[in-house]
Amino acid sequence: MTSNNASRMEVPQAKEAMNRFKMEVAGELGVNLKEGYNGDLTSREAGSIGGEMVRQMIKRQEESMK
Repeated sequence: MTSNNASRMEVPQAKEAMNRFKMEVAGELGVNLKEGYNGDLTSREAGSIGGEMVRQMIKRQEESMK
């Protein structure tokens, strides 16, 4: 079981950047993501957003390490 502190971002700008990134990825995938509650998304749609975010972050990090 994780605590609430584990998922809380301490830097407000980081949270804003991650939200913009999430909206960008959702748009690329054709998932209708809106501000606020998105309980109408399927698990597959929500998972595809998170998975693609991770893939892109890893790719960017690998490219910056070259």
